[in-house]
Amino acid sequence: MSSTEMTVLLVDDHELVRAGFRRLLEDGEGIVTVYEASNGEQAAIDYRKYRPDIVVMDISMPGIGGLGAIEKIIVHDPKAKILVLSVYEDSIFTKQALNAGAKGFIPKRSAPEEMYKALNEVARGKTYISSTIAQQIAMMKLTGSENILENLSQREFEIFRLLAEGKTVNEIAEIFNLSPKTIGTHHTNIKQKLNVSNAAELARLAIRHGLIDA
Repeated sequence: MSSTEMTVLLVDDHELVRAGFRRLLEDGEGIVTVYEASNGEQAAIDYRKYRPDIVVMDISMPGIGGLGAIEKIIVHDPKAKILVLSVYEDSIFTKQALNAGAKGFIPKRSAPEEMYKALNEVARGKTYISSTIAQQIAMMKLTGSENILENLSQREFEIFRLLAEGKTVNEIAEIFNLSPKTIGTHHTNIKQKLNVSNAAELARLAIRHGLIDA
């Protein structure tokens, strides 16, 4: 990594995962401080508190999740530098994260060298997407194929994920601090856009696209 000293906010809901990535971050040159948050809500609070140079963010977490956290952080600081580290390698997650305001996206299984490279690029204000995902996006453009989930807005995508996990409309309304009526409207729009009519079909679609485990 570069010799520039850097503070990092590491966001992941699994303590062991955070411990592993913290070790990797601290082993890299230039990382002087690593703060930790275990969920999206805490990440948004800690960003304001610590003002880190860069955020390393998981996407799949309870509550508002990584996408919701990115949204909150970007509203507070449009210039925030956020690198997503995710088990998801589908291009739809990359697009959603970048649309939310992230500057980079790499799989959690990436080699440490790629993580250091991604950190440096994002820290310099550049965009970094792992080659495997970039290739997938390029192939989709080339073939003209479209993931049906791309029809969803960022907020609809987040609500779809929570619905697929079994959350109720009232629970989701509480998570996003919105009215149940608003979430209900989103729910209706999601079903129309995805051409599903009930919770079971919605869950099957989420499983097929790797949002939740079968």
